[in-house]
Amino acid sequence: MKNAALLSSLLLLALAPAAQAQAAAKTVPVKLQLKWFPQAQFAGFFVAQAKGFYKAEGLDVQLLPIGDQSPIQTVATGAADFGTTWITDLLTARQQGIPVVHIAQLFQKSGYTLVSLKTSGIKAPADFKGKRVGVWPSGNEYPAVALMKKYGLTTSLDSTVSNPSVQAVTYPFDPSIVFPGKVDLVSAMTYNELDQIVGLGYPLDKLQVFQTSDYGINLLEDLMFSTERTLNATNFKGSGLSGREVAARLVRATIKGWNYAVRNQREAVGIVLVNCGNTCKGSGTRSSAQAHQTWQMAEVAKLYNAGPTLQGRAGYLDPATYKANVTLLKSLGILKSDPPAAAVDYRVWQAATGKK
Repeated sequence: MKNAALLSSLLLLALAPAAQAQAAAKTVPVKLQLKWFPQAQFAGFFVAQAKGFYKAEGLDVQLLPIGDQSPIQTVATGAADFGTTWITDLLTARQQGIPVVHIAQLFQKSGYTLVSLKTSGIKAPADFKGKRVGVWPSGNEYPAVALMKKYGLTTSLDSTVSNPSVQAVTYPFDPSIVFPGKVDLVSAMTYNELDQIVGLGYPLDKLQVFQTSDYGINLLEDLMFSTERTLNATNFKGSGLSGREVAARLVRATIKGWNYAVRNQREAVGIVLVNCGNTCKGSGTRSSAQAHQTWQMAEVAKLYNAGPTLQGRAGYLDPATYKANVTLLKSLGILKSDPPAAAVDYRVWQAATGKK
């Protein structure tokens, strides 16, 4: 009997690697399209991947960088299953008939700013009149346009205006190209370009920073989305899981990753740096990737730890904030009508969190 028991134990040990491989093979492959290059803006995703939170949900998640292109097309064509983007991208795509669906809101506060030198004498948005403002293309200019419209200013971006009060200068995301020589104010995210401007030799105490959310322009940024096709799939990639169930698992693990990253920022930065390329470095005197990503992690934590997150509802799209965003985009003429109800699917967040 002892020999039989020993043989049985040896057989189980021999089969263990095969069983583990079979279990690993059962993880569901998921492609998630990030809105930019790898950096701390996406720390929660990289942490969820590195700490095994996705694997614990049975997912094998591949994080795809995209640079300055919109992730909408990648997800809409099926080259990626899920993606991150800003609310303006999502809603304008939906208006164009692309069936993308909001499933989780990670950043609850906008990090969009306009930055000038204090020596310029620009102390309030009303002072933008007659100035040159550096903005990003492809829909990323909407917060700046909204802020200026609130103060009765028109821009050269509007072809129907013959004598605009503000000259918009489109530039490709690197503030050193235009600031301060070619523009009086420049677009900058709190977590990225603002630190790059500091690195160019302009310390914070020499800068005037206009954060659009302080002026009631809180167009939401980093969110998670998918398509109706993916969410309605009854057997996602042959996994036996529905697309909505896979989405809930993805959102649950991502929120866990973000919560961990915010609580353990130094460790999160270390995880991000493993995935970083040249874009992880700052500019000029802030050329250290670690210094820039440490700044970035601290700033994105502020955008995540706001609104519903502080109420224990991380990832939740507050209906009042969403309605305000839609109203603002309609007032700018960017949206012609209210988005369909299907543009947001709260069922995914509810399934992910167990909350209503």
